[in-house]
Amino acid sequence: MALSFLERHKKIERNVTLLGALAFAAVTVGGIVEIAPLFWIDNTIEKVQGMRPFTPLETAGRDIYIREGCYVCHSQMIRPFRDETERYGHYSLAAESMYDHPFQWGSKRTGPDLARVGGKYSDEWHVQHLKDPRAVVPESIMPAYPFLAERDLKAGDMTAELRTLYQVGVPYSKDDIAKGNDDLKAQADPEAATADLKKRYPKAQARDFDGNPKRLTEMDALVAYLQVLGTLVDVNAPAAQEVLVKEKGR
Repeated sequence: MALSFLERHKKIERNVTLLGALAFAAVTVGGIVEIAPLFWIDNTIEKVQGMRPFTPLETAGRDIYIREGCYVCHSQMIRPFRDETERYGHYSLAAESMYDHPFQWGSKRTGPDLARVGGKYSDEWHVQHLKDPRAVVPESIMPAYPFLAERDLKAGDMTAELRTLYQVGVPYSKDDIAKGNDDLKAQADPEAATADLKKRYPKAQARDFDGNPKRLTEMDALVAYLQVLGTLVDVNAPAAQEVLVKEKGR
């Protein structure tokens, strides 16, 4: 029987047309099995409690993060392996990137993963690290970005940016969009009233981030963005644990 099977297989391998047709059929069936179910579900991402869109200041910081190419050396996706979770924290959930356009998962790490860097270091540490990386991490090969502290933040019209993000599915409210420019300034102003901002953006951190409260700089925005990464979702909460179980089962 084994010999007969091998003989039949040799005939398929020698017949290019038959081999191509069978390969096409296998790919078609596999594609239908993988793709068709997606048309019957509303969303492939399980929502988790606590996830929200970025504030205008965090969004501006993210834009700077992308502009400076930080994603080239730092990923934002912790894989579900022991060596990764022990170093970086709980592995990333799909929902944590659901409002990222584009996502910052990355595939290369010259530096550490930043998915849960928020709150790990102080604002002062981040500022010094960005100004002179080797002052806090002697073995670092990261470029220095001291100019971020010298440049006033010119984010443009944040209402327009939030409106654009809303059009691609980020759930900003009309109030969020209308107050985009005011929220940008208020979050980094220690004297500003931020109760409304924090109500619309839970867990938003409002303070001077760069150590110079008299100016709103690019450093303020980038540090605000870094400090929020990985802080929105409580992975130990029951709702998040339920999502973890579902993701493991896929």
